[in-house]
Parts: sequence; structure tokens; C-alpha cells
Amino acid sequence: CLRLRSSGINAEYRSIKTIPIRGVDTSQTVNAFIAKLKSDLPTTSGIPPPFKTYNYDTLKISHQAGGFKANDIVINLEGDEELILPGEKTLEECGVKSETELSFFVLKEYLSYKENPVTKW
Repeated sequence: CLRLRSSGINAEYRSIKTIPIRGVDTSQTVNAFIAKLKSDLPTTSGIPPPFKTYNYDTLKISHQAGGFKANDIVINLEGDEELILPGEKTLEECGVKSETELSFFVLKEYLSYKENPVTKW
């Protein structure tokens, strides 16, 4: 089971939704997984409408079982070089395994939030 944290809409207001995903094939590429997520999210129950149609484009490892937990509850702002998943690699090559928590977000918005990580609620 993977846990997907959709961090979007507005990071300053902590707009996040955690979604458990079972049966993920870690031999698929990151780009293929992103495409599958984008096609599956609109029909997934229990997700508020804004999250279903948001134009996410990036995955980043937030947490792995037995590993570190980020201090920022919205998204881990550290280790971009190691933790942002390159599209052409497989999930397995990126270190994704059972109980990995991934953040799914828009890179441009993440970089803006990273420059000024202030929450407004």
C-alpha cells in the first residue's frame, strides 16, 4: 500500500488529502504512474472535487516506513535532488516500496511555497 498526499490547490492553507493506493506496480515509470493517477483521481470516491481535477505534475517521497518524517506537515521541503522522482525512472529505481508516502503536487507551486513556507490558517 502506498499513501499519496495530494498537496495542491493552495499549500499556504494546508490543502492536502491523503489517499491510500493498493497494488501499485513499482516496475512502472514515474511518468506512467502519474498518468494513471491523473486518470484514476476523477473517479475515486472520498476525494473533494478540487483534488480530482488539479493539474499535478510531480511526485516526491515524503516518508518511508521506519524513516524520517518531515517537519513541515504540508510537504517535505528538504532533499529535492534525492526525493523528487524523475519521470523516466521506475518507482522501484526511485526507492518506492510498500508504505512509502508520496506527495503529488505542481512543481511550480511547490517551488513558490518553498521560497516562503508560510501557512495562513
